[in-house]
This record gives sequence, C-alpha cells and structure tokens, in this order.
Amino acid sequence: MSAAEAGGVFHRARGRTLDAFSAEKEREWKGPFYFIQGTDPQFGLMKAWSIGDCDNSGDEWGQEVRLTEQAVQAVNKLNPKPRFFVLCGDLIHAMPGMPWRKEQTADLQRVLRDVDSEIPLVLVSGNHDVGNVPTPETVAEFQQTWGDDYFSFWVGGVLFLVLNSQFLYNCSGCPALKQAQDAWLDQQLRLAEQHRCRHAVVFQHIPLFLQSIDEDDNYFNLTRAIRRELADKFARAARESPKRAHQGRGYGPRGRTVTAETEKDGQMAPSEQWEVPVPEDGGQQGKSHRQ
Repeated sequence: MSAAEAGGVFHRARGRTLDAFSAEKEREWKGPFYFIQGTDPQFGLMKAWSIGDCDNSGDEWGQEVRLTEQAVQAVNKLNPKPRFFVLCGDLIHAMPGMPWRKEQTADLQRVLRDVDSEIPLVLVSGNHDVGNVPTPETVAEFQQTWGDDYFSFWVGGVLFLVLNSQFLYNCSGCPALKQAQDAWLDQQLRLAEQHRCRHAVVFQHIPLFLQSIDEDDNYFNLTRAIRRELADKFARAARESPKRAHQGRGYGPRGRTVTAETEKDGQMAPSEQWEVPVPEDGGQQGKSHRQ
C-alpha cells in the first residue's frame, strides 16, 4: 500500500512538509507538550539476528508484529494524547530489492493503521528503508510508500526537522539528492531564525555520535567530518540537538537539549517507547513511559 492509497491512515509528508499540522496555526508557542518517539520496528530482524544471517533470513516477523501492536496499544492509552508518534527509521528489515520487502511493508502498515487517528505518525527513513548506499530509485520507492524522506513541520511553536541520514552516511549513489537536502536544511534553519522559534528538533536515523563528537568513525555514527559540519551548523542556529535511532542510546550535551534514549535491542516494545516532553526552556530530558 502506498502512502496515497493509505489515505487518512498515514499523514503523508509531501512538498517537504507534513499535512497533519498547519504551519500557520502551530508556529506560536502555547506551552509545554510531549510526543512519543519509537524506532526500528524492523519487521524481519529478530529471526535473522538470532541465527546470525541478517542478509538472507528475514522470512519471519511474527514477534515484531506483536511487539509493535503492543506499542501501538500503549500509545493509544496515553492521556492526554501525545501531539504525534515518530518512528525514527528502519521501519522494515528487508533492504531495497531483497525478498519479503513488500510483505513486511504491508504488515507494518496494517499494524500502524490502529494508531489513534488523533495521534499523527511521523515516519523517518533508515538504512534498511532506503539502502546503505541510497540511489534515486530507492529514495523514490520510500517516497511512494511512506512519503518524503526529509521534511519539516511545526507543532506548538517548535520546528521539527526530519533528515535522511543515509545521505550523510554514504551519498555516492545520489550526490545530487544529498546536495538538495543540504540546501533545504540551510533554508530551514534560516526560517527558524526568522520566525524566532522557541525550539527546533531534528529527527534522523543515524546519530552524529554516541559518546563524543571526537570518537572514531563506526557503523553507528556519522563520520567526523560530517558530524562536525552538522554540529557547527546546528550550534550556529542555537537550537536543540538531534534526535536519532539506529544504535539506540541517548546522547548529546545536557544543556539546552531535548534527548531521549530509544530502543535497546533493535526492536520496539511498549516499555521502550519514549515520552519526550518539550518544556519552555528546552532543558528537560526525555523519559520512558512504561505500562
């Protein structure tokens, strides 16, 4: 099912924005609120991981379905309702062109249809969604299925920015797309300054770093050159540190940041959905919501 076919089930990001929220109505700060962050439902991972063959054995995902159903039920019970529910990438396990991709996608969309219609979904791309080395074709497939791979939206006076972090990790298959996202991000940060937004929050799958901005490059972070470039860009904008997934640890300086630890073993479960408050001063850390 494409995002268009899903209709009202998924608020498709298009035109680099999310139609679930009106920018004109949401640009004004109206007081603290919260949202829910989850990550890596990754239908097909658990069996593949258990037998040590993550490339060829993602043919079962019943456990992932049950965990995600439980997570959806937990989110739906929250009162007051969160402003939105964001999934920070690796929506399914099968990479582009691999077996079971269509089936995993259909099952995830079926489960997500049960999210309360008053809690918009925000969907972020991960490496399993667009490929470790994305191409124009894999990005177009994601856009057709889930919506834009990078976009922005306003909620309660906060500017939220969603990035395609694979462009930052390896853009050799689509350099022009990476350049377009870079230019768009610069424009969005200028917009945040012009509107004097109280906070800005970035969602991306791969973090800048895990423990230190000077740590060695590895699979779970961005390269030093990229992370410094982005960190400097965000620092100049004097806004919040990025939210991310992929490895599953909270990170970032503890000053004026909004951070949250997410999944711990690569799978999403009710006890691992994180309630992220957005207070006026931006200095409160995300906390878990446990049923």
